[in-house]
Amino acid sequence: MSTTQASEETLADVVMVDYGLGNLRSAMRGLERAGANVVISDDPADFEDADGIVLPGVGAFSEGMENAGPFREPLADAAAAGTPIFGICLGMQMLLTSSEEADHAGEGEVEGLDFIPGRNVRFAEGQKVPHMGWNELHVQRDHPIVEGVDGEYAYFVHSYYADPDDDEAIVATTDYGVEFPAVVANEEGTVFGTQFHPEKSGETGLTILRNFVEFCADR
Repeated sequence: MSTTQASEETLADVVMVDYGLGNLRSAMRGLERAGANVVISDDPADFEDADGIVLPGVGAFSEGMENAGPFREPLADAAAAGTPIFGICLGMQMLLTSSEEADHAGEGEVEGLDFIPGRNVRFAEGQKVPHMGWNELHVQRDHPIVEGVDGEYAYFVHSYYADPDDDEAIVATTDYGVEFPAVVANEEGTVFGTQFHPEKSGETGLTILRNFVEFCADR
């Protein structure tokens, strides 16, 4: 475990889950800029005192879920307790029930965390993948995480996207040959994720991270 203290204006204590797949350092720096005291941890016991939890992720869904196995129950307990959980990119996809990615790779059905009912699906044939670049965000409903970012641009790198069972889970969308969710959230609004990388999305991303830190601080 490593701890990095933010400035005197620290608003919330945030634990970033270290399960071996994630852009931890740049996300940590972004959260610190947003006013968080960040702990990068591979110990689920650290969730208990956290104001919020970040689940980062880069890579394949099946590997992500395999690595995150020891964290499944502690994350479920944190979600049930109302602790804000923020998934980034693969971390967002892991919040859903399952993914076509495992089937596509011949690995069969791989169960996600199932905090947001739905499935991750691959872009259609003919679409260049991975989808990589800046896309405009279209906010679909109110949620603290998207305050001030409607019409702004964020940076995406992915080949699969979320397809929630309930459209109410869609907080913001963007377009890449098809309209797809850029931000999703559970019914209670305490578990949410971005398909894009806020730590790579300039001022838009910093706004998202500040929104998250403030949301954690207000709970």
